[in-house]
Amino acid sequence: MIPVTKSFLPPIEEYSDIVGRAFKAEWLTNRGQLVLELESKLKSHLNVSNILVTNNGTIPLQIALKLLGNRGEIITTPFSYVATTAAIVWENCTPVFVDINPNNLTIDASKIEAEITSKTTCILATHVFGNPCDIDEIQRIAAKHNLKVIYDAAHCFGVQYKGKSIFEYGDISTCSFHATKLFHTGEGGAVFCKDSELFHKIYYSHNFGHNGPLEFHGLGINGKISELHAAMGLAVFPHLNEIISQRKNITELYDELLDFSKIKKIELREGTNWNHSYYPIVFKSSEELLIILEKLNNQNIFPRRYFYPSLNTIAYAKGNSMPISESIASRIICLPLYVGLKKDQIELISKIINS
Repeated sequence: MIPVTKSFLPPIEEYSDIVGRAFKAEWLTNRGQLVLELESKLKSHLNVSNILVTNNGTIPLQIALKLLGNRGEIITTPFSYVATTAAIVWENCTPVFVDINPNNLTIDASKIEAEITSKTTCILATHVFGNPCDIDEIQRIAAKHNLKVIYDAAHCFGVQYKGKSIFEYGDISTCSFHATKLFHTGEGGAVFCKDSELFHKIYYSHNFGHNGPLEFHGLGINGKISELHAAMGLAVFPHLNEIISQRKNITELYDELLDFSKIKKIELREGTNWNHSYYPIVFKSSEELLIILEKLNNQNIFPRRYFYPSLNTIAYAKGNSMPISESIASRIICLPLYVGLKKDQIELISKIINS
């Protein structure tokens, strides 16, 4: 079987050695030595101002919206994973959808201002498949209307835009370290914030509001990651160059083999140093997609319809029609992409699609 992705697993001996340190210390959670070491290594590697590693990639979105959303209207994209919209609704805010650019698949910044009202508090945009939003225009709009900017950067580990980490943009940026991601901790995530005062609020918000064991800064939730998960991150970390190199080779082979007269791939924004996190292709029609999907499945090849459906069509979101997002969502799949995917498998996938 060829799945859409596989988790990168470091040699179990390497993981065991690291997790053994937690056993020796008898400290399994509440920000032990492994969590602190992981944060230090990631901060240096990514060259970011501040990083807080969390127990998943959704909690950072919820914390960001709790701190900045103020139960208002949140300008957002309909083309993202469901967690983006779910977090907005979960935090008693209202998603206001803006359609996407059909080429780079990120929120169409030229349509944002028309949706801003007196109730708007934030723009929550997704860097789709690691492809940056129109960051400069979004920041201009936010400054003009006194709005906060949150970026769902779940796919963006290692991405740089205009020479610096994608996580350095916006008021708050979030990432996922889920097992399927390029860098992972089994289950986990991270939140990034340049402003030290806001970062302090994020910090205590992820730890029940604690200021030491007996005092509290304010309202909080449990967003802490365990030492066992941090150990996985530390075991994966030394293999990052290998992971990205192999993924880059796979995307370049797809580029070489696929017939782009019949399909289209995402256009990367100028100034982007991409991480080769996903390989989405868009068909001319949903009918063509379903035919190819069946042919691939018959060969035990399982790409993913991602993202599907367009989030404005989900009942609890109650969004207006988003023609471009709905059309793209019905015609897009992500092809298999993971360390260990073989050349002959990529050739077979490409041959079936080209047929």
